[in-house]
Amino acid sequence: MASVSYHIANLLEKMTSSDKDFRFMATNDLMAELQKDSIKLDDESERKVVKMLLKLLEDKNGEVQNLAVKCLGPLVNKVKEFQVETIVDTLCTNMISDKEQLRDISSIGLKTVISELPPAPTLLATSICKKITGRLTAAIAKQEDVSVQLEALDILGDLLSRFGGLLINFHPSIQHALLPQLSSARLAVRKRSIIALGYLVMSCNNSLFIDLIEFLLTELSKNSSTSTTRTYIQCIGAISRQAGHRVGEHLDKIIPLIVKFCRIEDDELREYCIQAFESFVRRCPKEISGYINSIVDICLEYICYDPNYNYDEEDDDEGMEANGDDDDEGESDDEYSDDDDMSWKVRRASAKCLDAIISTRHEMLMDFYRTVSPAIIARFKEREENVKADIFHAYISLLRQTRPTVSADPDAMEQGEGPVNLLQVQIPSIVRAVHKQLREKSIKTRQGCFSLLTELIQVLPGALADHISVLIPGIIFSLGDKNSSSNMKIDTLAFLNCLLSNHQPFVFHPHVPIIVKPIVSAVGDQFYKITSEALLVTQQLVKVIRPLDVVCSFDFTPYVQALYQSTLFRLRAADIDQEVKERAIACMGQIISNLGDSLQSELSTCLPIFLERLRNEITRLTTVKSLTLIAASPLKIDLRPVLGEAIPILASFLRKNHRALKLSTLTCLDVLVRNYGASLTGAMMTDIVKEAMISDIMKELPPLINETDLHISQLTMNLLTSLSQIDRASMNHIQTGILPQIMELIRSPLLQGGALNSMLEFFQALVATATPRLGFKELLEMMTKPIYEPQQFSSSPSHSSLALHKQAFYSISRCFAVLTVGQISGAGQAIVEKLIYDVKKSGQDSIKLFGLLTLGEIGKKVDIDSSGELLKVIVGSFSSHNEEVKSAASYALGNVSVGNLPKYLPFVLNEIETQPKRQYLLLHSLKEIISCESVSASTISHIQPYIENIWTILFHHAECAEEGTRNVVAECLGKLTLLAPIELLPKLKENLSSPSALTRSTVVTAVKFTISDQPQAIDSLLRGSIGDFLHTIQDPDLNVRRVALVAFNSAAHNKPSLIRDLLNKILPHLYEETKVRKELIREVEMGPFKHTVDDGLDIRKAAFECMYTLLDSCLDRIDIFDFLNHVEDGLKDHYDIKMLTYLMLVRLSHLCPSAVLQRVDRLLDPLRSTCTTKVKANSVKQEFEKQEELKRSAMRAVASLLAIPDAG
Repeated sequence: MASVSYHIANLLEKMTSSDKDFRFMATNDLMAELQKDSIKLDDESERKVVKMLLKLLEDKNGEVQNLAVKCLGPLVNKVKEFQVETIVDTLCTNMISDKEQLRDISSIGLKTVISELPPAPTLLATSICKKITGRLTAAIAKQEDVSVQLEALDILGDLLSRFGGLLINFHPSIQHALLPQLSSARLAVRKRSIIALGYLVMSCNNSLFIDLIEFLLTELSKNSSTSTTRTYIQCIGAISRQAGHRVGEHLDKIIPLIVKFCRIEDDELREYCIQAFESFVRRCPKEISGYINSIVDICLEYICYDPNYNYDEEDDDEGMEANGDDDDEGESDDEYSDDDDMSWKVRRASAKCLDAIISTRHEMLMDFYRTVSPAIIARFKEREENVKADIFHAYISLLRQTRPTVSADPDAMEQGEGPVNLLQVQIPSIVRAVHKQLREKSIKTRQGCFSLLTELIQVLPGALADHISVLIPGIIFSLGDKNSSSNMKIDTLAFLNCLLSNHQPFVFHPHVPIIVKPIVSAVGDQFYKITSEALLVTQQLVKVIRPLDVVCSFDFTPYVQALYQSTLFRLRAADIDQEVKERAIACMGQIISNLGDSLQSELSTCLPIFLERLRNEITRLTTVKSLTLIAASPLKIDLRPVLGEAIPILASFLRKNHRALKLSTLTCLDVLVRNYGASLTGAMMTDIVKEAMISDIMKELPPLINETDLHISQLTMNLLTSLSQIDRASMNHIQTGILPQIMELIRSPLLQGGALNSMLEFFQALVATATPRLGFKELLEMMTKPIYEPQQFSSSPSHSSLALHKQAFYSISRCFAVLTVGQISGAGQAIVEKLIYDVKKSGQDSIKLFGLLTLGEIGKKVDIDSSGELLKVIVGSFSSHNEEVKSAASYALGNVSVGNLPKYLPFVLNEIETQPKRQYLLLHSLKEIISCESVSASTISHIQPYIENIWTILFHHAECAEEGTRNVVAECLGKLTLLAPIELLPKLKENLSSPSALTRSTVVTAVKFTISDQPQAIDSLLRGSIGDFLHTIQDPDLNVRRVALVAFNSAAHNKPSLIRDLLNKILPHLYEETKVRKELIREVEMGPFKHTVDDGLDIRKAAFECMYTLLDSCLDRIDIFDFLNHVEDGLKDHYDIKMLTYLMLVRLSHLCPSAVLQRVDRLLDPLRSTCTTKVKANSVKQEFEKQEELKRSAMRAVASLLAIPDAG
């Protein structure tokens, strides 16, 4: 401490030196000391440092002054509160000094101090803010010196933006000081007063806010001068931007006044009026709704407001201009501009306001395409470049609003008057309007055109197919050197890439001769970003001039060499940007893949370069992908010269710790093996070389087969299957490394889907190779060893009576079955008989379970019960003590029935009727039969004769008291309805009027199973009747209402188009179910304790889940403020519902931030309550964990609210 004080004392002494350099260096050293976290000053040192720095603010040398001001920042957090008050007092006094330089440096000092105060409401911050505020309001009210006022207003703005909440007691005096400044003679004073008022309204109380609005409305009504009217409207706009949620309730008084002022002949006033409209649209979305049409009309009128320019003449001259030279085209119209002409500001404000309306009013999209879209397109001819950019942006916003409609509603194209159809009709007008702009000299205009057209293509791929000939000249113009900057070329190439990839190749064929030259030139450009973009375009162009997936008569040969040579030059270069290297490799891969038959003589030059790039760590991944593309080409490119070197390199990649590289390499090797298998095994290679190449691959494969990465395992087994087909001898070596890994994977509970299917294919291929010791029986024995000899394996959970995990039985049974079916006419039949015997006689549940599952899998493919023994064995297993064996018996009966429907289905139906104890299992068997027979038209015809009988039997059990049984019945009914929708859907609807609540709930649940995310024949019928099924949301029975909500949620998630038009009727009833109902809450006595049970919790959860789903699929059909009311209620509900509403808040913060911002005060209280709640000390561990999880979710919601712009 002593040494610090001594060092500081030395510095302070040097600061008194007459030499300015000494003072500067001493101040600089002090700054360095103050920035150290470890420094601690005693009281005397603090006092001296503060005194000296304040003295140095008046130093004659400007650099010393600046350093002294910078020192104040770190000093504030190092000295006691009393010293900070001294600093602030001195700075405030200096603020009103007669010396201008001292005033300036002191105002900078105050800003520095304010910025360094901790943002939390500490005692220091509170006292400093109060001290500064009193002095500032006095300085503002004292109007003698404008420069003092300006600085004071600036500092007050900073203070209010950071600590507005701490100054509540000063708010009236601040507002009282600011309001007179709105009529100041100096515009700068007015502007800074408006900024300060904007920050004030974020934290002031409601009565003060109302006083402010009343003052502004009164002054506007007087309209004493146009100048002050402009200021008051600017002020209303600023208040709306900062606190729109508070302005909303006053809009009924504000809007008529502003509309009236729009009609006054004053361009600046009009601009401010329209800017105010824009802020209302963005910040008061609900309250402005009634005025939107009026605002749109005003904006459409003033977006064309250009009294000093005659556009008709320009339109007349258009034809002549089109014939002029390039130098004359697109000449700037600057000669028409007038320095006094402010009308462009009105047009720009109108474009921005329209942009805001389009971006926030998705529900008005149809109206926008009818009225706003033609008007904006007509204004693409705007002469002011900045205004034109905003007009383009407004139209891009319209297209972006259309994009969700295209993706969310695939039926939009079928609707005669959908927004997509209206856009389609307007495309010729858009192209006509943009066409001329593409030849403008203004780079900004052309960039705007390309952005707009890119967005159009992304909304409607293929939309410009009929207009390519009109657009190509503009593209060529922007790729020319004398007409473009680097950024312009990059944007043009990006658009051309988008155009080529989203249209049919044949539409470009007439224009290829003129496109190729500028693209080749761009590939050779010195700027790497242009080269990179041009290579992407070249890659796309290659696919256009010779598409491999369609028959094409276009003669591509004249362009092959130009494209190849330009790409080869970039491919060879080693000293170029990484991105260019990668794109050159990808582009060359595409060229060889599509045009390789015309480049036979060049392959010897090009392919060795690929080998070099394959050895390079940076470019190897891209090279592997390109080799895959070449190897998969239908042109059968001759890769034999490089295979000998490439395959060992590729094999070595399989041991790298780089997942993407492994995946790409496995795919590449598989394609090479399948397409070049003869090359690897043919006479042109010696057996030693061939064996070495395949051996290189095989030895890398065992570590890749495991459950930690099933995708890599799947590709590895695909590669093994391909290897077994081209070189049977290679399978001789798999017993030691590869096969044990596969046998371990087959026992994994994670094996499923694509990985399991690839394993099935591998086993079939392996048996076909007839490899010694790996035949049919040997493989079956290896697969079943863990089941028949479980003591050697330990894969099962410790608490289970089974030898393996349940899922492993399903995997092994499928592999076992696929091999057995292939041998069913021979050794397979004996295997089946052994399985039947094992199920019948074995005392081990594992063997029974495996036998039943396998018999089911085999029986699905072929009829295996010639003796009738199988059926007895399966039915006997229904009585097993093990639930898994019972379930497997049910699965087996269903699958075996598929193999011989006439024999087994009547039996199953009869058993359902006569065996009530086995009913649940038998219904599962029936569900399996219906599912298996639904896959194709031919299988549906097998079950068709039985549908009516099945339907009748299912409805006999629709009233079953067991909910689990009813759910299976409902699933069967739903899947059956999909088989014959025209006949069965009306029958299903008839049962909605059943007096039994259980039947009604079964019917509604059945409808849920008819809805999937794929197009189906039933969709058009469902669209007409879904409303009747969802009407059960109003059912008197609680359970029926719950299942109706579950069905509604399924429709909203999978096929939102079914329910979009019904939301107006359904939402009120949905919201009704989110409320807590006291009549459904009861107390249950559990010994000495009383436990509260809420029977309404499940239905509330279902309702909130529906609300969450609607945010993704039908946001444009929801009144968001009504929606938020119920979200707010959910924030105070049960744990499960709170978790859901926190997720909703996160989604809402992204989807409609302005609406959430208006309700943020009401939303924060329940969040704060959750974050501050403490669990009782004697609570169980689960209660603590639940509360912690709740707090984390609440904090995530708070973080998303804070991320909203202007959330403050």
